[in-house]
Amino acid sequence: MDLKKINKTKNAVLDETDKAILNRVQSNFPVTSRPYLAIADELGLSEDDVINRLKKLKKNGFIRRIGGNFVPEKLGFVSTLCTASVSEENIESFTKVINQYPGVTHNYLRDGSFNIWFTFIATSMEEIEFNLKQISGETGVKEIYNFPATKVFKIRAHFDL
Repeated sequence: MDLKKINKTKNAVLDETDKAILNRVQSNFPVTSRPYLAIADELGLSEDDVINRLKKLKKNGFIRRIGGNFVPEKLGFVSTLCTASVSEENIESFTKVINQYPGVTHNYLRDGSFNIWFTFIATSMEEIEFNLKQISGETGVKEIYNFPATKVFKIRAHFDL
């Protein structure tokens, strides 16, 4: 995220209606043909007001995305956490390569020698291992590690505003 966007988000203010909308969309999103109308009805707003406020919240960096969260294993997929040791000058090109793989859901830059962390979902662990070798060959990054989960401890993340 660039400094301009950080400053824009820092200077943006949430009013009580924004907070109510954010609280409502975090969990149990309405599964209906007009979910924003359902939310609007619950909160005493118009559908257009909910949609416009969500667009503004996304533009100002309060929301990354609105979408479903699925359990990969129940859909016949496997998921894993990966890390790589990437030199500073290669971070941008490395992340550009991994972001091209449809199974990479997100990645992070972190402190430490293993500085890029990313999750990978695929139909099999063999497919993930194959893709990691492809990524290594394409980027020249040799230290990429795969840490498949042995047990998932899922929590519900809901931030009451």
